[in-house]
Amino acid sequence: HKLPDNVIATTDAKAAFMGADYCLHAVPVQFSSSFLEGVADYVEPGLPFISLSKGLELNTLRMMSQIIPQTLKNSRQPFVALSGPSFALELMNKLPTAMVVASKDKKLANAVQQLLASRNLRISTTSDVTGVEIAGALKNVLAIAAGIVEGLDLGNNSMAALVAQGCSEIRWLSTKMGAKSTTISGLSGTGDIMLTCFVSLSRNRTVGVRLGSGETLDDILCSMNQ
Repeated sequence: HKLPDNVIATTDAKAAFMGADYCLHAVPVQFSSSFLEGVADYVEPGLPFISLSKGLELNTLRMMSQIIPQTLKNSRQPFVALSGPSFALELMNKLPTAMVVASKDKKLANAVQQLLASRNLRISTTSDVTGVEIAGALKNVLAIAAGIVEGLDLGNNSMAALVAQGCSEIRWLSTKMGAKSTTISGLSGTGDIMLTCFVSLSRNRTVGVRLGSGETLDDILCSMNQ
């Protein structure tokens, strides 16, 4: 796939941020703090960040909704989390997809919904940032476990039991952290879990399958190119 004519690639952070209406942040969670520290001088205090990054920061266990404002030293930095069952390849091929945007700011969530929605992409909104972020992080762990079950050829019964128990534990933890149970049963929870655990395009599931088949983690990571 080629970039559209109206999208310009650049490594110049200052130029990229200049006059920007939004920042779509897709830097992996583990590298987000260092990246943001390097570009902080170019970020306007009112610039909304739309986070595509899923996961928890190692050692601190911070979510992106915490990493971005804390690293930029601006507790009011506008923030939106974008999540849901979506493979980039299918989005680029314009296949029907549904996702969710989460923000404490309802007007901002609605604005991002209008910004991203298209004929092929349906966007829902929620104020449950915690639920969306926790589900997006923990589903990756569950997907690796599901892949291991597949790699060990343990059968469909054990696969169903594992994923069901995993969903239950994600719901329990998320609600203890203040999330809504309906978020976990929605697109960013169950929807993303189903896609990541059961579809071969999932990188985390693939890692699990190969681990279950006897490969070492180092060999798997070195060979992955997606």
